[in-house]
Amino acid sequence: MPKKKNIKKKKKTKVKKIQKFKKLSNKKIKNEIATKKISSPGQEEKPEIKKIKKQPTEKKDYNVKDFVVYPKHGVGKITAIEKANIGQIEIQFYKIFIEKEKLTLTVPINQQSNLRPISSINQINKCISILKTKPKIKRTMWSRRAQEYDQKINSGKIYELAEVVKDLNKNTDIIADQSYSERQLFEKAYDRLKSEFEAVLKTGPEEVQKKMDKALGRNKNLLET
Repeated sequence: MPKKKNIKKKKKTKVKKIQKFKKLSNKKIKNEIATKKISSPGQEEKPEIKKIKKQPTEKKDYNVKDFVVYPKHGVGKITAIEKANIGQIEIQFYKIFIEKEKLTLTVPINQQSNLRPISSINQINKCISILKTKPKIKRTMWSRRAQEYDQKINSGKIYELAEVVKDLNKNTDIIADQSYSERQLFEKAYDRLKSEFEAVLKTGPEEVQKKMDKALGRNKNLLET
């Protein structure tokens, strides 16, 4: 008797499974028919209308009279924050005056990641310690080295700038006379570093030059010659 009961139970479970499978397959068929109706070739697809997004307004990180560093040009001073309509979009931008190049830059506020604030006094002190170290001698071709130096100068990173000044410093026992291109790169890096020293230390160019030349050991060499 118990064997017959087990057989009946097994039959019932099989029937239930078949019914569930039928229900699921019917649902799948209905879904497929619905999708075919929607994407039938006879019906034309409506084009999506995209709204023109306005330029997102960003919070101003800098104010008028602030000193900032633009990597390709060096230290500049924000002279104004203005607005202009370009292609029916209102854009805010900084007016930055680069004293050394007598150049005024227009930098949109949504591109202010290209700018950086001037260094702290601690960073200036670290630059002085870099200038005091011995220059690195590289045996690679000058064209490759010149490219590396130029990239460092335009990186906007003050420590890399200090390294270029230190490595191209003329008045040392290691580096002999410089070529014209070496001299140009040295002066470019030296002037940029000097202008940031002036902005941070709030001192005149003569005092800053003395400070930098002392760190480079240029004063001793100039007195000896």
